[in-house]
Order: sequence, then C-alpha cells, then structure tokens
Amino acid sequence: MHVAVHSPRGSAPPPTGFSGSANSPAASGSQGLRLLLVDDHPILRAGLRALLSTQADLDVVAEAESGEAAIRLGRELRPDLVLLDFSLPGMCGADAARALKQEIPRIRVLAVSVHDDPAIVRRLLEAGADGYLLKSSASDELLPALRKVAAGMSYLDPSLPRSSIAASMRRGPYPGSKVEVLSEREAEVSRLLAQGLTMKEIAQQLNVSPRTLETYRARAMEKLGLKSRADLIRYAMTRGWLAAD
Repeated sequence: MHVAVHSPRGSAPPPTGFSGSANSPAASGSQGLRLLLVDDHPILRAGLRALLSTQADLDVVAEAESGEAAIRLGRELRPDLVLLDFSLPGMCGADAARALKQEIPRIRVLAVSVHDDPAIVRRLLEAGADGYLLKSSASDELLPALRKVAAGMSYLDPSLPRSSIAASMRRGPYPGSKVEVLSEREAEVSRLLAQGLTMKEIAQQLNVSPRTLETYRARAMEKLGLKSRADLIRYAMTRGWLAAD
C-alpha cells in the first residue's frame, strides 16, 4: 500500500487548472496547518500537492491513497486538516472520516467528490466531515474551502442541490420538531453557529458576552440532544438554516 510523507514546503509550481492566492493567514511567518492529502489518483494527488505547497499557511505532511493508510498516518502524524476523497479503494471516504474523527477529535475534514448525490453528501456529513467540495469546483473553491473548514466553520459546495440535501437529512436521526423547545435567542445562536460564524463573531453581532453566549449554546445543544458542531450543522440542514440566500 502506497503512502508518502513529505518534508514541509514543496517548491513545485501549481499545475494548469488550479489557482490560488498567495495571501494567507500565515503570510506573516506563523506555522502552517499540517494537512494530510488522501486520494487514490496519483496525478490528481500530485496536482493538489503542487497547488497546496505554494500556500504559506498549508503544509502537506503526508499523502495516502486509501482510507486505511489515511487512518494510520493520521494516528502517527496528528495533522490539523485532511483533504479526503470519497471514492477510495477498500474503505470509503465516509468510513475513513468517521475513524479519523474518533481517533483525533480536533481534526478537521474537507471531503471532495465528483458526486453531487444528496445521499453521499449526507453520508459524509453524518460521518463527521466538516465540509463537502465537488471536484469540478476545486480550481476555484479548494483554498477558500480548506481555510474555512480549518477555521472551525462548515462548508458546502455552492453548486450542491441544498434543498435535496436538506430533504435527505430530514429522513435522518434529527427530527425537525425539536426546534420548538428552543428559546428565540437559543435558536438564533444555533443558526449562526451552524452557518459558520465563530463564537466571537456571534457575540459581537448579538452584543452579548462570550460567557452568556456559551450558556445559550450549551442549553440549545442539550435541548436538541446534540454533542458537536457537526451534529448541529446536520440538524440545521433539516430546518433549512443552510439554504442558499
């Protein structure tokens, strides 16, 4: 089984068809995010690595061509971020995402796929993926998506059929009737969290203290029976909170 571990900062230029800004949060010299790249196509993997190596805030520390290898490398290297293809030989991306999240709870996972099937999106979200990007959008959306996910926010490819995804999620274990138990402020905080705002941004927007905001968040999560932000995002989809404007 092939895996590759890289020294920081490759120097290869990005291939034709990929683009990205040299501006980044780490441009001032801060340490880059450690990224594990998982895809079974060597040519695509090389292209992605070449693009990512030009970004000062991203450091591709290893590559894997299977879910099993990704889990082993994740356990050994403890990366911050995983770019994970759904279609892998053996273990699929959804199972790999679930195992990585169990092994390293803090890890952030951006799933990529050629599929816009709501059932596949749902499967990855339920497995714990923090974002879903279509490969057809990667040339324009990959870097923003990675940074958004790395910052603790959620990401769904703009071209995904969100109404269909929401309908699919409604058939899952998060019944929409639970929203009635939330107070107006608890529901507002939950919506903003699910939409990707940070706690600091929400506190500023609602003009409340971080401590008060945390109380609203904790109460909402308890009432809804949710344990993580990923759970909240999946619940928000059943309520249409993530629908495109």
